Amino acid sequence: MEELTALKEILNYERPIDWDSLPDIELYMDQVLTYMPRQQVAYNQEMHLTSSMINNYIKEGLLSRANGKKYSREHLAYLTIVCVLKQVLTVKDIAVLLNQESLKKETPDLYRTFNETLDFTLSQTAEYLSESAEAVKDLSQIALNMAIASYANKLACERIIDIIRQETEEVSDSDKKDKSKK
Repeated sequence: MEELTALKEILNYERPIDWDSLPDIELYMDQVLTYMPRQQVAYNQEMHLTSSMINNYIKEGLLSRANGKKYSREHLAYLTIVCVLKQVLTVKDIAVLLNQESLKKETPDLYRTFNETLDFTLSQTAEYLSESAEAVKDLSQIALNMAIASYANKLACERIIDIIRQETEEVSDSDKKDKSKK
């Protein structure tokens, strides 16, 4: 089936560029908006990123403020991550997740881990499509299986983020109590 073959090609080969290939010069907002669609893995879909969205991400703590009016390689890395995650998570959940990850990893390592995970998962999906297309001739059954798997993964992800949120609040409350004792 030609359509699935084209999709598998995208899933197997399109990737955001690696950390070292991200522009090492700062970009203005219009340059960021022009650059970011290249970072998305998409099939027949345009990326809709606006300056308002970027400003909201900054307000929510997903991105640091621009340096003057210029955005760095860190901004591009975080925007790449956010644009993928916002397909399945709320902005607040993304903030919890990224804040937790940024405590453990510097931005280059966080971005590399993201790209490795994205690469692995996209490749797995392409493999699943290859196996399913041969075993199941019914496209609606393949889509249903994938939708249900997405639903299950989303449920698990949301619960894990709730646990992270609770742990973070407990640590924050404990820190406040320790400071009040001093």
